[in-house]
Parts: sequence; C-alpha cells; structure tokens
Amino acid sequence: MEGSTYSIVMLVVMLVIFYFLLIRPENKRKKKAQEMRDSIKKGDTITTIGGIVGRVVQAGKDTLVIETSEDRVRMEITRWAVSTTGVQTTDQPTEEKSDKSDKKKKKEEPAAIEEKAAASDEAPVEEKKD
Repeated sequence: MEGSTYSIVMLVVMLVIFYFLLIRPENKRKKKAQEMRDSIKKGDTITTIGGIVGRVVQAGKDTLVIETSEDRVRMEITRWAVSTTGVQTTDQPTEEKSDKSDKKKKKEEPAAIEEKAAASDEAPVEEKKD
C-alpha cells in the first residue's frame, strides 16, 4: 500500500508543477491580452494579428474601425484580431543580420555584373565563317 500512496503523491505533485509552469502563466497572458483589447479607445494606434497597422477611429463593443493610411482607408476589424497597441516591431537580430547580408549581396551584384560585362567586352569574339 505504501508504493501506491507514493505514486498518488507524485502524480499530485506533477499536476501542481504542470499547473504553475503551464496553465497559470497562459491564463495570465490571456487575461492581460483581453484587458488590453478592452481598453482600446478612439485615437489609439494598433497592430492586428495580420500585421496591419492603423489608428482607431471608432470603437464598438466587439468591433473597431481603423484608418490604415494617409488616404483615409478604413477597415472594420473585430477586437480579438488586435495583436498589440502601438506599432509592433521585431526584436530578432538574426533577421536584421540576414537583411543586411541580403543588402550587401544586392549591392555587390551590380558591381559583379559590370565586371563580367567589362571582361566580356575585352575578350576577343570569334565569328563563325560558313
């Protein structure tokens, strides 16, 4: 009987650990996100989960109307589609590094093309005679 009691205690301990490491933080995150969505008001700048940035021009119970550009393009979205208030930026330096290396490659490409063109101009061209 002592072994089964130990097993039950270990199972309860595992469930408690699971609750504090996974369930509770997730519930806190959801509650914080819902509070953020409920506090959105006219004039706030938001970013949707799809990456659209806009300024709130009308706030309803379940929907928001946002203006997305200087041309006054308006879109109606649901509140649950709001990712963050403000403009969301990436904090991933790996993407920035890859972007910089891509830019370097693009800058080098025209130079490489010009060098190839110059080399082909200098090379003798043989013509076929029939």
